[in-house]
Amino acid sequence: MTAPSASASSSSASLPPPPWALLAELTHACPLHCPYCSNPLDLARRCGELTTEEWADVLRQAGELGVVHTHLSGGEPLLRPDLERIVAAAEDAGIYTQLVTSGTGLDEARLAALTEAGLRSVQLSVQHADPRAGDRIAGRDGSFAAKEHAARLVRRAGLPLGLNVVLHRGNLDAVDALVDLAVDWGADRVELANTQYYGWGLLNRAALLPTRDQLARARETVERRREQLAGRMDLVWVVPDYFDGVAKPCMGGWGAVSLTVAPDGTVLPCPAAASIPGLDPPCVRDRSLAWIWRHSPAFNRFRGTDWMTGPCRSCPRREEDFGGCRCQAFALTGDAARTDPACALSPDHHLVREQTEADRPAPPPYVHRRPGAAPLPAPARPAVTEDA
Repeated sequence: MTAPSASASSSSASLPPPPWALLAELTHACPLHCPYCSNPLDLARRCGELTTEEWADVLRQAGELGVVHTHLSGGEPLLRPDLERIVAAAEDAGIYTQLVTSGTGLDEARLAALTEAGLRSVQLSVQHADPRAGDRIAGRDGSFAAKEHAARLVRRAGLPLGLNVVLHRGNLDAVDALVDLAVDWGADRVELANTQYYGWGLLNRAALLPTRDQLARARETVERRREQLAGRMDLVWVVPDYFDGVAKPCMGGWGAVSLTVAPDGTVLPCPAAASIPGLDPPCVRDRSLAWIWRHSPAFNRFRGTDWMTGPCRSCPRREEDFGGCRCQAFALTGDAARTDPACALSPDHHLVREQTEADRPAPPPYVHRRPGAAPLPAPARPAVTEDA
C-alpha cells in the first residue's frame, strides 16, 4: 500500500482537525437480507476486499491520524476468517473496537478469541421483538434465535452490549416490546434509529416509510421508557428527518469527525457517499489515509460552508446541520450541493412532503438485500436553479 506525502502547498493551518472515528466495512457479504440496509445496491465482491495485511495497515494509519474508535462492520464482519487479526491490529494501534454484527455465526470460542485479541464491545442488530416478524424482516429463518444466543454469549463474556434497531413501518409499533427485549437481554444501550433512506432503504422506501401516527406513538414510548430506565440503560432515538422538517447533521459534518473505509479500500466521508457521481473517492491502496483525510478533493468537496447554495448559505443553522445530508440531497434532487429536501426551508421539501403525506394503506413487499436483487435505480430528478 503506497503512502505519498502530503502536498507541500497545503499549510498546516488549513488542515482539518483529525478524525476520531472509523467505520471499517470489512465485507459486504451478509447472511441477512434486511430491506433497509444502507450498503450500496451494487455490493462489493469478496475477491476485491482488502487483505488482512491491508486492513492492519489501514488501522495503523488510522491510529497515527488520530482515530480512537472503530466500528468493525459490514455486511457481516464475522464472515471474515481473519477478524481476530484485524481486531488485534486495531488494539495494537490504540483503537477501541466495537463489533457491529447480526450475531449469526457467533459462538463461544469465536467470541473468546475476539476478546483475547482486544475486542471491547458488541453492537447487535435486532429487527423486531417478535421472532417470526424479525426473521421475516431479516429475510432469514432462525436469525432471531441466533441474536438471542449471541446476546447471552456477550453478557457472559462481560463485554458491553448494545442493540441497534432500525425503525420503520414494520416495527415502530413494537418499540415497547423492543425495549423490554433489551432489558431481558441485558443491553447497556439501545439505538432506535429511524430508517435512513440510502441504498436498499431508498429502494424499499414505499414499504418502510411509517405514518406520522406511528412515529408520534413511538416517540412517546421512548420518552416514557427513558424515564423508567434512567441510570440503567441508555436509549438513543435517531430522528426521522423526513417527518421533522429539520435536516440531520451529515456525519457531524462532511469530513469533520469520521471516515468510512469500504471493503475494497475506497475511503468515504460517509457510508453512502459512493452514490454521488463525480466524487471520485480515493482508495487506501493508492493513497495514505492522512493524505485522503487532509487533501483529497472528495473529502474537501463539502467541508465547511463555502460550498453551500440557496437557503443554506445564509441560514443561522448552517454550522449545526451543515446543510443536511449530501447523499440524500443527491438521491432526491440529482444535485449533492442542494439543500437537503428534508429541511422545511428547502425549495425541494415537497419531494419529502409528498412521501410522508401519501396514503399507503398497503405497502409493497420488501426487495430483500441480495446480490442481483435490486433493479437498476431510476435516474434522480434533475435539479432546477435554486435561488438564494
